[in-house]
Amino acid sequence: MLRKIALGLIVLWLAALNSSSSAQAWPLLPVGTDQDWALPSTVVIIDVGHGGIDGGASSADILEKDINLAVARKLYFILRNQNIPAVLNRTGDYALSDDNRWHITRSRHRRDLSQREQLTQEIESELLVSLHVNWSKKSSTQGPLVLHQSSGESSLLAFCIQDALNRQQNTAFLPREGKPFYLLKRVQQPAVIVEMGFISSERDRTMLTDPKRQQEVASAIASGIRQYKWIVH
Repeated sequence: MLRKIALGLIVLWLAALNSSSSAQAWPLLPVGTDQDWALPSTVVIIDVGHGGIDGGASSADILEKDINLAVARKLYFILRNQNIPAVLNRTGDYALSDDNRWHITRSRHRRDLSQREQLTQEIESELLVSLHVNWSKKSSTQGPLVLHQSSGESSLLAFCIQDALNRQQNTAFLPREGKPFYLLKRVQQPAVIVEMGFISSERDRTMLTDPKRQQEVASAIASGIRQYKWIVH
Protein backbone atom coordinates (compact mmCIF):
# COMPACT_ATOMS: atom_id res chain seq x y z
CA MET A 1 0.00 0.00 0.00
CA LEU A 2 2.80 2.42 0.88
CA ARG A 3 4.34 1.93 -2.54
CA LYS A 4 1.02 2.72 -4.26
CA ILE A 5 0.69 5.90 -2.17
CA ALA A 6 4.27 6.91 -2.94
CA LEU A 7 3.78 6.37 -6.67
CA GLY A 8 0.56 8.36 -6.61
CA LEU A 9 2.18 11.23 -4.75
CA ILE A 10 5.02 11.33 -7.27
CA VAL A 11 2.42 11.79 -10.02
CA LEU A 12 0.77 14.60 -8.03
CA TRP A 13 4.14 16.18 -7.32
CA LEU A 14 5.10 16.21 -11.02
CA ALA A 15 1.70 17.68 -11.88
CA ALA A 16 2.26 20.42 -9.33
CA LEU A 17 5.63 21.27 -10.83
CA ASN A 18 3.97 21.75 -14.20
CA SER A 19 1.22 23.95 -12.74
CA SER A 20 3.28 26.03 -10.29
CA SER A 21 6.99 26.56 -10.73
CA SER A 22 7.23 28.44 -7.43
CA ALA A 23 5.73 25.63 -5.33
CA GLN A 24 8.05 23.76 -3.01
CA ALA A 25 7.97 20.02 -3.68
CA TRP A 26 8.95 17.00 -1.65
CA PRO A 27 10.33 14.31 -3.96
CA LEU A 28 9.86 10.70 -2.87
CA LEU A 29 12.94 8.67 -3.72
CA PRO A 30 13.23 4.87 -3.80
CA VAL A 31 15.66 3.40 -1.30
CA GLY A 32 17.01 -0.13 -1.14
CA THR A 33 14.84 -2.47 -3.22
CA ASP A 34 11.89 -1.42 -5.33
CA GLN A 35 9.62 -2.60 -2.49
CA ASP A 36 11.08 -0.07 -0.06
CA TRP A 37 10.00 3.56 -0.37
CA ALA A 38 10.85 6.57 1.78
CA LEU A 39 7.95 8.84 2.71
CA PRO A 40 8.42 12.36 4.09
CA SER A 41 7.79 13.00 7.77
CA THR A 42 4.02 13.20 7.66
CA VAL A 43 1.93 15.59 9.71
CA VAL A 44 -1.52 15.33 8.09
CA ILE A 45 -3.06 12.18 6.66
CA ILE A 46 -5.83 13.06 4.22
CA ASP A 47 -8.24 10.13 4.24
CA VAL A 48 -10.08 10.15 0.90
CA GLY A 49 -13.45 8.55 1.52
CA HIS A 50 -14.71 5.61 -0.59
CA GLY A 51 -13.20 4.76 -4.00
CA GLY A 52 -13.28 2.03 -6.65
CA ILE A 53 -16.30 -0.21 -6.31
CA ASP A 54 -17.51 1.91 -3.39
CA GLY A 55 -18.95 5.11 -4.86
CA GLY A 56 -20.34 6.46 -1.59
CA ALA A 57 -23.37 8.76 -1.69
CA SER A 58 -24.70 9.70 -5.11
CA SER A 59 -27.05 11.94 -7.05
CA ALA A 60 -27.76 10.76 -10.60
CA ASP A 61 -24.27 10.18 -12.07
CA ILE A 62 -22.49 12.32 -9.46
CA LEU A 63 -20.56 10.12 -7.01
CA GLU A 64 -19.20 11.06 -3.61
CA LYS A 65 -15.91 9.21 -4.22
CA ASP A 66 -15.05 11.58 -7.10
CA ILE A 67 -15.82 14.72 -5.09
CA ASN A 68 -13.77 13.44 -2.15
CA LEU A 69 -10.75 12.81 -4.37
CA ALA A 70 -11.01 16.15 -6.18
CA VAL A 71 -11.12 18.14 -2.93
CA ALA A 72 -8.46 15.95 -1.31
CA ARG A 73 -5.99 16.65 -4.12
CA LYS A 74 -6.59 20.37 -3.79
CA LEU A 75 -6.19 20.18 -0.01
CA TYR A 76 -2.93 18.26 -0.41
CA PHE A 77 -1.44 20.94 -2.69
CA ILE A 78 -2.61 23.77 -0.42
CA LEU A 79 -1.05 22.19 2.67
CA ARG A 80 2.17 21.40 0.84
CA ASN A 81 2.47 24.96 -0.45
CA GLN A 82 2.03 26.15 3.14
CA ASN A 83 4.86 23.88 4.32
CA ILE A 84 2.52 21.45 6.08
CA PRO A 85 3.56 17.90 5.10
CA ALA A 86 0.62 15.71 4.10
CA VAL A 87 -0.15 12.41 2.42
CA LEU A 88 -3.20 11.11 0.58
CA ASN A 89 -4.21 7.52 1.27
CA ARG A 90 -5.94 7.33 -2.11
CA THR A 91 -4.57 9.11 -5.17
CA GLY A 92 -6.86 7.53 -7.75
CA ASP A 93 -10.19 5.75 -8.16
CA TYR A 94 -9.51 2.46 -6.39
CA ALA A 95 -10.74 0.74 -3.24
CA LEU A 96 -8.31 0.52 -0.34
CA SER A 97 -9.88 -2.82 0.53
CA ASP A 98 -8.11 -4.27 -2.53
CA ASP A 99 -4.75 -3.68 -0.80
CA ASN A 100 -5.85 -5.36 2.43
CA ARG A 101 -4.59 -8.94 2.52
CA TRP A 102 -4.14 -9.15 6.30
CA HIS A 103 -7.66 -8.62 7.70
CA ILE A 104 -9.43 -11.98 7.49
CA THR A 105 -13.03 -11.01 6.89
CA ARG A 106 -15.57 -11.36 4.10
CA SER A 107 -16.63 -7.74 4.57
CA ARG A 108 -15.07 -5.52 1.91
CA HIS A 109 -16.25 -2.48 3.88
CA ARG A 110 -14.44 -3.64 7.04
CA ARG A 111 -11.24 -4.35 5.05
CA ASP A 112 -11.46 -0.85 3.60
CA LEU A 113 -11.81 0.79 7.00
CA SER A 114 -9.09 -1.27 8.67
CA GLN A 115 -6.72 -0.48 5.79
CA ARG A 116 -7.31 3.24 6.37
CA GLU A 117 -6.60 2.81 10.07
CA GLN A 118 -3.46 0.79 9.34
CA LEU A 119 -1.89 3.68 7.44
CA THR A 120 -1.91 5.82 10.58
CA GLN A 121 0.21 3.13 12.25
CA GLU A 122 2.61 2.67 9.34
CA ILE A 123 3.74 6.25 8.89
CA GLU A 124 4.41 9.03 11.36
CA SER A 125 1.51 11.45 11.51
CA GLU A 126 0.03 14.11 13.74
CA LEU A 127 -3.62 14.01 12.71
CA LEU A 128 -6.09 12.52 10.24
CA VAL A 129 -8.75 14.39 8.26
CA SER A 130 -11.27 12.13 6.52
CA LEU A 131 -13.17 13.74 3.63
CA HIS A 132 -16.77 12.78 2.87
CA VAL A 133 -20.01 14.11 1.40
CA ASN A 134 -23.30 13.81 3.27
CA TRP A 135 -26.77 12.72 2.07
CA SER A 136 -30.30 13.29 3.37
CA LYS A 137 -33.81 12.33 2.36
CA LYS A 138 -34.67 16.03 2.64
CA SER A 139 -33.26 18.03 -0.26
CA SER A 140 -33.42 21.16 1.88
CA THR A 141 -30.81 19.81 4.30
CA GLN A 142 -27.47 21.37 3.51
CA GLY A 143 -24.18 22.56 4.93
CA PRO A 144 -20.95 21.14 6.37
CA LEU A 145 -20.62 18.95 9.45
CA VAL A 146 -17.42 17.87 11.21
CA LEU A 147 -17.45 14.76 13.40
CA HIS A 148 -14.81 14.21 16.07
CA GLN A 149 -13.49 11.77 18.67
CA SER A 150 -14.13 12.21 22.39
CA SER A 151 -10.64 13.61 22.99
CA GLY A 152 -10.08 17.32 23.48
CA GLU A 153 -7.56 17.60 20.63
CA SER A 154 -9.96 15.99 18.16
CA SER A 155 -12.75 18.28 19.36
CA LEU A 156 -10.51 21.31 18.91
CA LEU A 157 -9.54 20.23 15.39
CA ALA A 158 -13.22 19.74 14.55
CA PHE A 159 -14.19 23.18 15.88
CA CYS A 160 -11.41 24.85 13.89
CA ILE A 161 -12.42 23.15 10.62
CA GLN A 162 -16.16 23.61 11.26
CA ASP A 163 -15.68 27.32 11.89
CA ALA A 164 -13.69 27.74 8.66
CA LEU A 165 -16.29 25.82 6.63
CA ASN A 166 -19.13 27.78 8.24
CA ARG A 167 -17.50 31.00 7.12
CA GLN A 168 -16.90 29.61 3.64
CA GLN A 169 -20.48 28.36 3.23
CA ASN A 170 -22.24 31.04 5.32
CA THR A 171 -23.60 28.53 7.83
CA ALA A 172 -23.52 28.28 11.62
CA PHE A 173 -23.32 24.60 12.52
CA LEU A 174 -21.51 23.02 15.45
CA PRO A 175 -19.34 19.89 15.15
CA ARG A 176 -20.56 16.67 16.75
CA GLU A 177 -18.98 13.66 18.36
CA GLY A 178 -19.00 10.72 15.96
CA LYS A 179 -19.17 7.83 18.41
CA PRO A 180 -20.21 5.01 16.05
CA PHE A 181 -17.65 5.69 13.31
CA TYR A 182 -14.89 3.09 12.97
CA LEU A 183 -12.03 5.47 12.16
CA LEU A 184 -12.85 7.81 15.01
CA LYS A 185 -12.90 4.87 17.43
CA ARG A 186 -9.74 3.17 16.19
CA VAL A 187 -7.31 5.89 15.11
CA GLN A 188 -5.00 6.96 17.95
CA GLN A 189 -4.09 10.39 16.59
CA PRO A 190 -6.55 13.28 16.66
CA ALA A 191 -8.95 12.53 13.81
CA VAL A 192 -12.08 14.08 12.31
CA ILE A 193 -14.56 13.21 9.58
CA VAL A 194 -15.42 16.22 7.44
CA GLU A 195 -18.81 16.03 5.73
CA MET A 196 -18.21 18.84 3.25
CA GLY A 197 -21.87 19.26 2.27
CA PHE A 198 -24.92 17.30 1.12
CA ILE A 199 -24.93 15.70 -2.31
CA SER A 200 -28.73 15.59 -1.97
CA SER A 201 -28.85 19.40 -1.77
CA GLU A 202 -28.83 21.25 -5.09
CA ARG A 203 -26.93 24.14 -3.54
CA ASP A 204 -24.25 21.95 -1.99
CA ARG A 205 -24.05 19.67 -5.03
CA THR A 206 -23.40 22.65 -7.30
CA MET A 207 -20.65 23.82 -4.98
CA LEU A 208 -19.05 20.39 -4.58
CA THR A 209 -18.87 19.71 -8.32
CA ASP A 210 -17.43 23.10 -9.31
CA PRO A 211 -13.59 23.03 -9.33
CA LYS A 212 -13.38 26.65 -8.17
CA ARG A 213 -15.77 26.01 -5.28
CA GLN A 214 -13.94 22.79 -4.46
CA GLN A 215 -10.82 24.93 -4.09
CA GLU A 216 -12.71 27.13 -1.62
CA VAL A 217 -13.75 24.09 0.41
CA ALA A 218 -10.18 22.76 0.43
CA SER A 219 -8.86 26.18 1.44
CA ALA A 220 -11.33 26.35 4.33
CA ILE A 221 -10.29 22.91 5.60
CA ALA A 222 -6.62 23.90 5.31
CA SER A 223 -7.37 27.09 7.23
CA GLY A 224 -8.94 25.05 10.03
CA ILE A 225 -5.91 22.75 10.16
CA ARG A 226 -3.56 25.73 10.37
CA GLN A 227 -5.62 27.29 13.15
CA TYR A 228 -5.53 24.02 15.10
CA LYS A 229 -1.77 23.68 14.67
CA TRP A 230 -1.26 27.28 15.76
CA ILE A 231 -3.26 26.67 18.95
CA VAL A 232 -1.68 23.34 19.96
CA HIS A 233 1.88 24.38 19.09
